[in-house]
Amino acid sequence: MNARINRREFIKAAGLGAAAMAVPGCLDATRKSSGRDVGKQPNIILIMADDMGYSDIGCYGGEIHTPNLDGLAAKGLRFTQFYNTARCCPTRASLMTGLYQHQAGVGHMMSDKGYDAYRGDLNNRCVTIAEVLKPAGYSTYMSGKWHVTKSVKPDGPKHNWPRQRGFDRFFGTIHGAGSFYDPNSLTCDNTQIVPDNDFYYTNAISDNAVKFIAEHKSRSADAPFFMYVPYTAPHWPMHALPKDIAKYKGRYDGGWDALRAERHRRMIKMRIVRKEWKITPRDQAAPAWAEAKDKEWFARRMEVYAAMVDCLDQGVGRIVAELKRTGNFKNTLIFFLADNGGCAEEYGSRGKIKPDPSKPVVLKPMGAGELQTRMQPTHTRDGRPVRTGYGVMPGPADTYIAYGKPWANASNTPFRLYKHWVHEGGISTPLIAHWPAQIKSQGKLRHQPGHLIDIMATCVDVAGAEYPAEHKDNRITPMEGKSLAPAFGNKSIEREAIYWEHEGNRAVRRGKWKLVSRHPGGWELYDLEADRTELNNLAQKHPEKLAELKAMYESWAKRCGVRPWPVKKLVTLG
Repeated sequence: MNARINRREFIKAAGLGAAAMAVPGCLDATRKSSGRDVGKQPNIILIMADDMGYSDIGCYGGEIHTPNLDGLAAKGLRFTQFYNTARCCPTRASLMTGLYQHQAGVGHMMSDKGYDAYRGDLNNRCVTIAEVLKPAGYSTYMSGKWHVTKSVKPDGPKHNWPRQRGFDRFFGTIHGAGSFYDPNSLTCDNTQIVPDNDFYYTNAISDNAVKFIAEHKSRSADAPFFMYVPYTAPHWPMHALPKDIAKYKGRYDGGWDALRAERHRRMIKMRIVRKEWKITPRDQAAPAWAEAKDKEWFARRMEVYAAMVDCLDQGVGRIVAELKRTGNFKNTLIFFLADNGGCAEEYGSRGKIKPDPSKPVVLKPMGAGELQTRMQPTHTRDGRPVRTGYGVMPGPADTYIAYGKPWANASNTPFRLYKHWVHEGGISTPLIAHWPAQIKSQGKLRHQPGHLIDIMATCVDVAGAEYPAEHKDNRITPMEGKSLAPAFGNKSIEREAIYWEHEGNRAVRRGKWKLVSRHPGGWELYDLEADRTELNNLAQKHPEKLAELKAMYESWAKRCGVRPWPVKKLVTLG
């Protein structure tokens, strides 16, 4: 028997607009309307940034120009205590399935460790949001980064590619990272493709999302749609278009210390954070800006990062404009969030510049139909060597570096740590919810804690869909999350607790209490109402609370198949 989530009485009818326009990009849509009377169901668009910190966008205290996201926040809601899983592919597995990532088979990254929770592939005991919404009459589209399967080769298995996991249309990348000018595993539906000469991935994601909305209007206007738009911006490499970089010239010359203080003041004024939560000290691995060398290079890295976020926001604006043009804006629920906190990885930004600039390298341009198969290309499509190393000025296609730990520290203002870790800096994400037909409290904050697992539950709830007990003859793990719909009306979300584990970094939050450990260290206990920046460890003061939460964590970890870190590959002898 299927578990039924009844349609909410607050779901209203959507408006319908003019005929769709043609947009160059992926192949034309082929799915026709189901003919089902589903006019009262909302469209749902789930937009996600990659490696973006909690305080980067304007409506969460940042200085980056994000008028379109800020506009959605001003007419919708901002959740201040929403969480991801601290890393890219585990977040995507959890977000798409409504399960903790271990339950979906992606307990770490895309390698198979031999355990069911660590296969590096979505398993057949989970269903995606697309697979759940299609039987409810939804057309389903995706434009962006997939990253929940180890099978990325064009001639390899495709059982876990988007088209095989419920999406009618797909444009994007199967792999997790790559050049923004020539990404590996670039795919249209089930076919890997070569980019055009003027290709820039963030814009391509936006353009194809717009195209899918237009095509849906022309072919399936009587059906609702679900669209997943996971951008790769602003994940390394720091690649951005010159016109976007130019907007931020000189903006970061004051350095990361001043930026953190500036953002913190704005966040307090916005009531995103409380003034009682003291900003964390600058990371000890980062020098004071006054003492930093090569300031021009450091500032440029943040300028490019900001330009990447800016371009993403421009794309959101084009998506919103197309919703309005097609008459879909009022009855579309839009979510925006990030997959993890700011990234402290210094990818490509250490050591000598390579290849050695004093020894010119002559490389053959890539063939017109040659697929890019490398995460980090050795050379651009026109034959220029791709450069890495300390001092390489990022932005163009022939560079490949990250923005670095000091700026990540600023991105995660005012919290501790980064992507990978499950202290607040690694797992806190903005969450904007916008739905004109139903969310009436415009510009308000919601402080109810939530997690990625709640997005599936919310989609099922507002769509009047059924979350299956079985799918394709496989028993399906019951979803773990809670619908966020009550929070739209500022009601509480009742839950036992929220849990995390990534690379041995562990945490559990119950109410105001959070128990957390940075691998391989011991447990720390925090009262997040008084101290969300995790500066006052209460583990010794409240041993009974520590014991209670530890027991809860261990029970959850056992239930979800969590293994001790590092997970050693299971070898079976035949």
